[in-house]
Amino acid sequence: MPYKEKPIEKVYFSIGEVAEQTGLNPSLLRYWETEFEKYLQPKKNSKGVRMYTKKDLGRIEEIRHLVKDRGFTLQGARDYLQAKIKETLPEVHENKETTVGTLHKLRQFLTQLQASLDG
Repeated sequence: MPYKEKPIEKVYFSIGEVAEQTGLNPSLLRYWETEFEKYLQPKKNSKGVRMYTKKDLGRIEEIRHLVKDRGFTLQGARDYLQAKIKETLPEVHENKETTVGTLHKLRQFLTQLQASLDG
């Protein structure tokens, strides 16, 4: 059986490629980057050129759907995405002392568990 090369899957896309794939203007993509800075943060290389991942493309499509298809305002889309993020993230302790206390208890438990396994 002859050797068959696997197609190389692209990891990063330029803003022009993203604009072409999504049908959006590069200027709109840059604007959305500022409006949705907590949700959309493409990497930048040493020259400052944006490098979008497939995850970024999915987020852009989600923003486009909310704003263009469903008629959300930018603030409404931000609120919607923020609520969605909060639903998917585990509950986070906002109180530093509570978090530190929980970590100390966890460390004690793990130390006791290790001692019982060693002994």
